[in-house]
Amino acid sequence: MKKFLTILAMLASLSLVAAACGSNAVTDAAGDAADAAGDAAGDAADAVEDVVDDAADAAEDAMDDDDAMEEGDAMAEHMGDGSLGVVTVPAGAEVQIRSLNAITGDVAFLGVPNQRAVEQAVADYGPINGFNVTSGTGLDDLCSADGGQAAAQTIVADEQVIGVIGTSCSGAATAAAPLIGAAGMVMISGSNTSPALTSDQQGNPGDNYNEGYYRTAHNDLFQGAAMAEFVFGQLGLTSAAAIHDGDPYTEGLANAFANAFRELGGEVTAVSGVAKEDTDMVPVLTEIAAGSPEAIFFPIFQPAGDFVADQAGGVSGLEDTILLAADGLLVDGFMELEQSEGIHFSGPDVRFGSNTNESTGVSADEFLATYEANNGEAPSAAFWGHSYDATAMLLDAIAAASWVEGDELMIDRAGVREHLNSISGYSGIIGTINCDDFGDCGSQKITIIEHLDSGDVEASKSNVVFEYAPQ
Repeated sequence: MKKFLTILAMLASLSLVAAACGSNAVTDAAGDAADAAGDAAGDAADAVEDVVDDAADAAEDAMDDDDAMEEGDAMAEHMGDGSLGVVTVPAGAEVQIRSLNAITGDVAFLGVPNQRAVEQAVADYGPINGFNVTSGTGLDDLCSADGGQAAAQTIVADEQVIGVIGTSCSGAATAAAPLIGAAGMVMISGSNTSPALTSDQQGNPGDNYNEGYYRTAHNDLFQGAAMAEFVFGQLGLTSAAAIHDGDPYTEGLANAFANAFRELGGEVTAVSGVAKEDTDMVPVLTEIAAGSPEAIFFPIFQPAGDFVADQAGGVSGLEDTILLAADGLLVDGFMELEQSEGIHFSGPDVRFGSNTNESTGVSADEFLATYEANNGEAPSAAFWGHSYDATAMLLDAIAAASWVEGDELMIDRAGVREHLNSISGYSGIIGTINCDDFGDCGSQKITIIEHLDSGDVEASKSNVVFEYAPQ
């Protein structure tokens, strides 16, 4: 622009010179010198015209150079190198992300608040570089590998989708994450906790780790350690058993607990499996009773969890055995059952207090007030804050990896991952978020509550008897 203004000044000066030359030639010429003077003036005018034309061309070139530099500056400011492709959002179109959660069936209590949190975060965040964002119609992961795979195939068929918030269940993620990652998209879960999806926290990737996968939920290696320390250190028990249903979440957490309990010096009498559809738990409970455990940890879902809690006390040898559950049963539907009284539950620390998401400026209390106003109820599970923060992180990443070109928005897929990989010290509703090399971004804080009254679930949720944070 400075170049352009300078050239305009030169043009003005040259115009004045041309006028002066013409005027002097007419006034001073006389007699026989008139023709010669006229020829000289004509030559001078032609010369000035040539200079003016050259200067005009130079001005046009300078403007083109300035435009190119401005466009280049805009492109240089975004993250990414184009290696995973660039998505073009046309003028008037929306930036596309997706919610993939368990929104029907027995685990809808978990997925529905996750999806609502995604929608709320999109509304709170607003446009990106002048382009609105949509999460589209929520997809259902069915809390299963088949459900996760089917939904992921639908998502990757739409090349405009940048990223996904989900899945609800770790089992669904094992099938969805490879497809979504291979398409250059990203996936951030608010409630997956299986260690296999990220790492063993010793620098080794999990069996189901995929690039492009992240989560704000904790790694169950920490939840297992928390429950083991509570049982061995606070309750003073030295023997325990565990039950899972074969799902990556339940089996991963049962084994994380067992391994941590052994490391503390405890005896693990059994790690047994049931089927999700089982209703008669007496056979497996009888087998476990033979080892005389002082406690049984069963980090499974409803309805199978209902039957374990109901039938354990009637099995010989388990009358006084302490029952322990995890976040899969830390829900109103289970805690309202009379047989759930007396159980200790582990889960994410949801004492968010005045925590505020730095991208939207929304606090935990403000989120809950809006959620209840929109839906007529409080969230039915613990991971609403995690899903909200995950969505805000994704939108920040898209903003960091995008630029406007003409009337279109360009989004660099590699830049989205680059931003997520660099997250450190991010303030979210769940607390401070830092993403490691394998996509673990959660605060990893765990609490254990003691459930005393099925008629007052909210009081029990606040009855924290143990808290854990990794050192």
